[in-house]
Amino acid sequence: MMFIAYDLGTGGVKASLYDENLQTACKTFIEYKTYYPHSNYHEQRPEDWWRGVIESTKELLEKSAVSADDIECISLSGQSLVALPMDKDGKPLMEQVPIWSDSRAEEEAAGFFKEISEEEWYMTTGNGFPAPCYSLFELMWIKKNLPEVFAKTDKILGSKDYINYRLTGKMFTDYSYASGTGGYDLQAKKYKSEYIKAAGFSVDLFPEIIPSHSVIGNLTSEAAAATGLSAGTVVVCGGVDNACMALGAVGAKNGSIYTSLGSSSWIPVNSKKPVLDWSVKPYVFAHIQEDMYTSAFSIFSGGSSFQWVRDELCKDLRAEGSLYDVMTAIAATVPIGSNDIFFNPSLAGGTSQDKSIHIRGAFLGLHLGSTRDDMIRAALEGITMNLKQSLNHLKQHTDISDSMLICGGGSKSRFWMQMFADVFDMEIIKTNIDQDTASIGAAAIAARGVGLWDNYDNIEKLREIEYKCLPEKQAAEEYSKLFKVFVHVNESIADLGEYINRERAVLNS
Repeated sequence: MMFIAYDLGTGGVKASLYDENLQTACKTFIEYKTYYPHSNYHEQRPEDWWRGVIESTKELLEKSAVSADDIECISLSGQSLVALPMDKDGKPLMEQVPIWSDSRAEEEAAGFFKEISEEEWYMTTGNGFPAPCYSLFELMWIKKNLPEVFAKTDKILGSKDYINYRLTGKMFTDYSYASGTGGYDLQAKKYKSEYIKAAGFSVDLFPEIIPSHSVIGNLTSEAAAATGLSAGTVVVCGGVDNACMALGAVGAKNGSIYTSLGSSSWIPVNSKKPVLDWSVKPYVFAHIQEDMYTSAFSIFSGGSSFQWVRDELCKDLRAEGSLYDVMTAIAATVPIGSNDIFFNPSLAGGTSQDKSIHIRGAFLGLHLGSTRDDMIRAALEGITMNLKQSLNHLKQHTDISDSMLICGGGSKSRFWMQMFADVFDMEIIKTNIDQDTASIGAAAIAARGVGLWDNYDNIEKLREIEYKCLPEKQAAEEYSKLFKVFVHVNESIADLGEYINRERAVLNS
């Protein structure tokens, strides 16, 4: 018995093959592009997702030499907050669609909150990302700006639900993905008809909600021919990436917490009750485990900010292996505080923990003696201290474990992990799961879907600790002082971003 778990992420799709003990047999990755046609527009092509699934599956089968007949079940983890309009014949109506970080729908969100209290909406939905990012408001933008598209729209699908449809011909979603629509009631566990009506839509526009481990159908002959898999292979509903990652990283244990260092970076905590706070708006998704939630803060461009530094400031550096290793080695030669340079990693705009969503990335404190080396370390420190803000907010509202698991691409750097231990002033743990948390979570859903597992208790047995980093007292004390300055710097940059956005609106009027 084997499973394929797809992690449909921002940068591409990862296909992973697991055996019945959820040990990785093989994995492949196919990259796809994000398009930025205008400011605040972040788009991807659904056809690229499907192409990625096809190519990664074929490569997976070829590399593993596993027979397609041995694949028992397929499960997906999908990037959140996507609204793809589909016509009555099951055809996508847009070549490119807004993804989770797209924030073009500001006017639509503002109009909605003239009718519905924004505080009430947040406390009901837990949708703490900037409101324009959510599917409901993306759809309002489509209705206003692309009326010919909306007129033909029969259903709205999220990312992984679209791929599930291509695999089975069935349209469903699960509770975790539905909780990111902008029109879902966390406590009632259903769509909030009042909000969907206020946005100008019918609940019928959204797919039926079922548990993540529910079998939605079997692989069609058409999908089998495209992917190389066997027709009839079972497909379960899967979950939103945030919830799948939370499941794969730390299971479904109350109070468990981790940091994900990917293109976007965030700190979620699993809990029996959603962490809701109107003043700072942590974002909440229904967990894959029934009656649990995962509440978090994020940086839209965590790892991608460091990638920007690599691509724009380090073009001349050469490395036989990873250029990131060279960059972190350079950063290690610079003292704590980066010689008085601060970096704000909001290159993709602000999140709920920021003073303004119009905050933008910045280096502050540059002088004629500043070096690229200083800027590289400042970038690492800026990302880490920004996430420290997230941690502090969560600590105020719920009990968390004494140690922090860190996963994702950034966790490969021992130097950066020690920096996290010093900035967070807590034990940092690196495990074997690393960048595969979403895949593990999706595979666990598959195991439950076919009856191999009754629950998710076995997740913890899959983790093997590779190393731990403990805070160094002097470094922790220095970072504690720097952190206060960093918070002030961020607020000032947010004020500047708000001013620039306001003046730009005046100039364009």
